[in-house]
Amino acid sequence: MSSRLAKQIFLPGVKDSLRWKAALSIEAISRNLGVGMDVSLDQWRARGHFSRLLDREIFSVDSGEIDKPAILLIHGFPTSSWDWVPIWSALNESYRLVAMDMLGFGFSEKPNPHAYSIMEQADLCEALVADRKLDAFHVLAHDYGDTVAQELLARQNEGKGAGRWLSLCLLNGGLFPETHQARLIQKLLLSPLGPLITKLTSKRTFDKSLSAVFGPDTQPSREDLDGFWQLVNYNDGRHGFHNLITYMTDRKVHRERWVSALQQSAIPIGLINGSVDPVSGAHMVERYRQVVSADHFIVELAQIGHYPQVEAPDDVIEAYLRFLRQV
Repeated sequence: MSSRLAKQIFLPGVKDSLRWKAALSIEAISRNLGVGMDVSLDQWRARGHFSRLLDREIFSVDSGEIDKPAILLIHGFPTSSWDWVPIWSALNESYRLVAMDMLGFGFSEKPNPHAYSIMEQADLCEALVADRKLDAFHVLAHDYGDTVAQELLARQNEGKGAGRWLSLCLLNGGLFPETHQARLIQKLLLSPLGPLITKLTSKRTFDKSLSAVFGPDTQPSREDLDGFWQLVNYNDGRHGFHNLITYMTDRKVHRERWVSALQQSAIPIGLINGSVDPVSGAHMVERYRQVVSADHFIVELAQIGHYPQVEAPDDVIEAYLRFLRQV
């Protein structure tokens, strides 16, 4: 994503989650056949497949090398597994990678109305682990995915989780509700005005809100923003904004369980964090040191915002591989 991504558009009226339709020129496609981080939405979808998990149609990408140690990657809000493209190839050199679009995100099913919850997303992650036959594996999570990972880790601590975790590494996320500095748009979506705000959200508003959590020197490209917006709208998914934002309430309700999961973990935990993220930046890392541990593997990326894997993929790759070597 650090390079320009081919611009794709949806054909009007298409909502079939099993058929991705885009109007692309041959020239645009050929320009985007890059190496490593240059993977268009169309190419990303072609790499993956749909599985029926817990009676839901879930999209996932599995690099498939069963002879390599595995990493389960869990994306954030409001984006999708496509977020992992910038670091995918480098990690895939030594690891099997498995990533899904959680319910309500990306190419996966987007039921409406639906009471989305972190618990349900965790159940779906465990269903994917079983479907992909993952036994022992590492976990790399970001943002909303951090919260899902905290619930999954709590289950691991209880001896009830699917598979056996080898390590957990977290990118910017609201690990502690008391330090999560929600944006105004998030607060409005969670309020009774949520359905109206969702309806009124435009491409321009979306671009402005998402760009605001990136670092000042690592802003998303126009093509990146177009891709994020298209994935949000895929299969009429924009309705999910106010439905999915309830994870902020989940974090408060389950705060003790999810913070205790980090405190009581028997596996190595790492934290790689963009410091200038206004939502979960340096202030969140300070709280992590106070509440969880100052001795964990912690890397703070100065001048990087909420999406370190997109803004500074090389730094994230270097730090994460260093963490895995220590594990």
